[in-house]
Amino acid sequence: MANTFKVIDMIKKEALRLAHEKAVFIGTSDRQYDDSFKDSGAGKNGSSLRVREPNRYTVTEGSRVMDVQDQAETSQTVTMATQDHVDMRFTSAELLQSANSGAAFDDLSKNYIEPAMATLISVVEGKFLTFATKATYQVAGTAGTALTTLAVPGAARAKLNQQLAPKSKRCLQMDSVTMASLVSGMAAYFNPSSAIGDQYKEGLIARTAMADYYENERCWTMINGSDVTGSSDAAALVTDGGNTIDLHTLLPVANQVVGQVFTIAGIYDCHPETKAAYPHLKQFTVTAIGATVTTVSPSFILTGARKNMVTSTGAALTAASFNAQVITYVGAASTSYVQGLMYHPEAFQFITADLPLMDDAQKCSRGNQDGISLRVWMASDIRNDELLMRIDMLYGMAALRPEFACRMIGSANA
Repeated sequence: MANTFKVIDMIKKEALRLAHEKAVFIGTSDRQYDDSFKDSGAGKNGSSLRVREPNRYTVTEGSRVMDVQDQAETSQTVTMATQDHVDMRFTSAELLQSANSGAAFDDLSKNYIEPAMATLISVVEGKFLTFATKATYQVAGTAGTALTTLAVPGAARAKLNQQLAPKSKRCLQMDSVTMASLVSGMAAYFNPSSAIGDQYKEGLIARTAMADYYENERCWTMINGSDVTGSSDAAALVTDGGNTIDLHTLLPVANQVVGQVFTIAGIYDCHPETKAAYPHLKQFTVTAIGATVTTVSPSFILTGARKNMVTSTGAALTAASFNAQVITYVGAASTSYVQGLMYHPEAFQFITADLPLMDDAQKCSRGNQDGISLRVWMASDIRNDELLMRIDMLYGMAALRPEFACRMIGSANA
C-alpha cells in the first residue's frame, strides 16, 4: 500500500509539471485557484464563482462642488462546470516497479504520463483559446491580406493601448503558417542579433511590438456566414446597458455566427476615461443568437462612467442611434480565417478547483501548481490484474477584460 501511495504522489507531481510546461496559452493568462470545492465538490456559491470587475469613475470638471459617486460594482459569474480527464491502465507490476526505480518511472512518464497530459492540456487549452478569441471583440488587420510585416501586430498593440491595457507582459498567439509568413516578411527588419538568430534557427519571433510571440496550432478559425452585410432593424431594441440588438429582418439569424465581429455605422469607439471619440467604429462580437435578437459583447453602455461608445464627434448616443444602421462583418462571406490573438494576461481568467477525494477512494491524490489543479485517482481491476488511473481537471473560464485583447486577421484559409 505504501508503494502504491508513493506512485500516485509521483504521478501527481509529474502530471502537474507537465501541465505547467505544455500550457502555452493557459500559462500566459490569469490563472486562479479556488479551494472551496475541495471537500464537497461544490463551492460556497454552488458550482459558480462571482468575480468582481474593477470600478470606474467620472470626473467633475470646472467646479469645486463634489459630485459624490456611488460604488457601481459589477461582477461576472464563472461556472465551474467543465471536467475533463484522461484515462489509462497499467499492470500492477509496472507501477510498483516505478516506485522503486527512477529509470522505470522515467519510462512510465515518457510512455504514458507525458502523452496523456499532452492530450489533456491540448484539449483544455484549445477550448480556452477558442473561448477567449470568440470573447474578443477587437480585430486588427485586413481580411484576405497576409501578415508579412509588423503593421497588424502594431495595430493590435495600438488597440490595447487605446483601451488602457498594461504595457507589460503582453503576449501573442498565432499558428505556424502565420508565424512563417511574418518571419519571412520581417527578414530585413532591424532586430537585435539574438532575435535574428531565433528567427532563422527556430523559425519564430521571440518578442517585438511589445509582446512575446508564441506558436499555437490551437488558434481558433472563424468561419463567416453566407451574408456579411445588412442593417439593424428599424427598431433595433438597443437599451443603455443592454447587450442585445435586433438584426434579423435584413440579416437572417441563419447567417450569423457566434464569434463573428461586426461594426455598426455611426457607432464609434471612445477613450475609456475621457470619452473622446476614436477615429474608428466600435467593434462587436456575436456571443449568442436568438430567434429575433443577437447577443453581443461589449454591452451598449451609452452613459455614465462605463460609457464605451459615442458618435464620431464624441456626442452621446441614444437607443435610436442604432435603428436601421448598416451592419458590416469582418471578412468575406462563407470564408474562414485563422484568428491570432494579442492580449494582456488580465484579459482572460482560467480558474481551476480541487475535485473531492471520494470516500471509497483509497488511492487518490490532488494538488495544484501555479493555479492549475489536478486530481489523480487509481483503482484496481481484479479480473485483469490491472490498475486503472484517471487524471481529472475541473475548470471554468472568464473574459473579465476582453478590451485588453485584440484578434489579428490575415489571409483566408485555402
